[in-house]
Amino acid sequence: MKIVLRRAVGPDAAAVADVWLRSFAAALPTVVRPRSDDDVRNHIRDVVVPLRETWVAEAADEAGIVGMMVLNEDLLSQLYLDPDWRGRGIGDRFVTMAKELRPDGLHLWTFQVNTPAHRFYERHGFVATERTDGSGNEEREPDVHYMWQP
Repeated sequence: MKIVLRRAVGPDAAAVADVWLRSFAAALPTVVRPRSDDDVRNHIRDVVVPLRETWVAEAADEAGIVGMMVLNEDLLSQLYLDPDWRGRGIGDRFVTMAKELRPDGLHLWTFQVNTPAHRFYERHGFVATERTDGSGNEEREPDVHYMWQP
């Protein structure tokens, strides 16, 4: 299956929101989301896709958009994959591209409960630098700060 990574455009917003919602629900079932599904869809449509450096993974068949990544300067702020498409190397391709686009280094936050994400990022050379009680994120969920330096 051919997967193309490309910048998101306005008409992608609904599919990007669908991926985000499915991925969050599957990967983080214990994390309480502070935004409703409609709020997430509106935020992705009005802010994330038009105003952020948003990338999508698009399958060449009818599956359409199966992953999304957002870069905000040196912050890898979001990387979500459709649950049915995990384990196929798409996340690896996103991180490789992010490193190429930000060769001076990257950082990100992930929730402490998301141990598969910890293993994924550590496999890609990210190092945990800080753990918090979650008071600094809108979910109020304890998180971990990761850094990658070339």
